[in-house]
Amino acid sequence: MTSREAGDTAWVLDPILEIPHVRAAVLLTRDGLVSGFSAALSQATAERTAAITSTVQGACRAAAAAFADQDDAQIRQIVIESDHGYILVAPTRHGSVVAAFGDPEVRLDLLAHRVHSQVARLGEKAMAAAPRGADGGSPV
Repeated sequence: MTSREAGDTAWVLDPILEIPHVRAAVLLTRDGLVSGFSAALSQATAERTAAITSTVQGACRAAAAAFADQDDAQIRQIVIESDHGYILVAPTRHGSVVAAFGDPEVRLDLLAHRVHSQVARLGEKAMAAAPRGADGGSPV
């Protein structure tokens, strides 16, 4: 299974999709815009999934902050278990989010490890990118 590119994202999702029983994955921005998605999803489904994932993240940040009696909380991962399988969501420090879905037989530990490995690689690539000027162009 490979990813569909909405940019140069196949390198992020493809290693996740190689895990047995992983059915789909989406790379999205923190505000719910699709950056890439697996071939198992249609564009419309990827967009819907990204929007829902973004909303879930916001709710989880609010819940974590409320339980800790703090103003804010940073989410490291969200795991949702249903009768259809598992959804694992992991945000990066620079605003992207990786979400993957595996059926009930997926090894959740392997899925979490691979997702977090790819999140780390995505962060390294973002840190290696040249900084931009205030107007979005090259730095002065």
